[in-house]
Amino acid sequence: MSANRSAARREVYGGPGVGAWGRSHRRAFADAVARLRAAKLATAATLSVFALALLLPLLLGLFLANALRFAGTLDAAREISVFLDAEADAADARRLAEAWRARSDVAGVVLRTPDEGLAEFRQMSDLAGALDLLDGNPLPWVLVVSPREDVAADPSALAAALQAEPGVDSVQYDAAWRARLDAWLALGRRAVGLLALLLAAGAVLVVGNTVRLDLATRREEIALLQQLGADDADIRRPLLHFGVLLGALSGALALAGVFAIGALLRAPMAELVATYAGGFALAGPGVGEAAAVLASAAVLGWLGARVAAGHYLRTSLPAGS
Repeated sequence: MSANRSAARREVYGGPGVGAWGRSHRRAFADAVARLRAAKLATAATLSVFALALLLPLLLGLFLANALRFAGTLDAAREISVFLDAEADAADARRLAEAWRARSDVAGVVLRTPDEGLAEFRQMSDLAGALDLLDGNPLPWVLVVSPREDVAADPSALAAALQAEPGVDSVQYDAAWRARLDAWLALGRRAVGLLALLLAAGAVLVVGNTVRLDLATRREEIALLQQLGADDADIRRPLLHFGVLLGALSGALALAGVFAIGALLRAPMAELVATYAGGFALAGPGVGEAAAVLASAAVLGWLGARVAAGHYLRTSLPAGS
């Protein structure tokens, strides 16, 4: 009986060999396409749910990536502004600047003269009229200190050391809000990762349920294929192609949704970020990221089909051997 089944399988599936392997996969791919076309409504529903499960973490991930890029453009948040005493002159400012540039925790020091500070204030329309009433320039020398990258996250120690220098009146730095921003971004990364895992599991279940329903409607057909000598791999192969196609098409729909939503939000978002950082531009998924999305979606579809088909063949059908 086993010999007859093996002969029948060779006649239907072409037997062993690379050529037979390629023909079996081409036949499985054609069968998967036929399955997609046969149930257009069910396929559209599955694709929509799968695409939405991919779209949500994609949008949140892109939003987080742009937020990280935007935070990286705010270099002023890492700078420490040191205001010298009113009695300090140019020689005192240059002496301090040279000494601080030699520090191991300082990346650079920029001097701002009182005249430069006054010019900046004059550019502010609210203060221009008031400055005209002043006799002379009351502004002090300012040294803008850039911490090194390894201390930029917490420049409080450096700020305290600069405050203790003779001739320094006050020190200003915006580390508190930057630390809060970094904490929120870290929380966002963790939340997006967890959401992506949950929605990926949901996508696998969606594909698995679709494959399970398809197997239930083809129970007699599968039993006949087994009688003709088909083993579990032969039955499972078209279903795996079906899952890969579902995943890839859902990934393409999710990417299309990302680009469509990005096109709708690009103009207002650009106006918003321009008020904070003029050189910042929103970035969408590149070619590499798009390819990774399609590959990941295809793998999820394959996994869902593999789990559902394997469970069905183990529990609902007699062994094919």
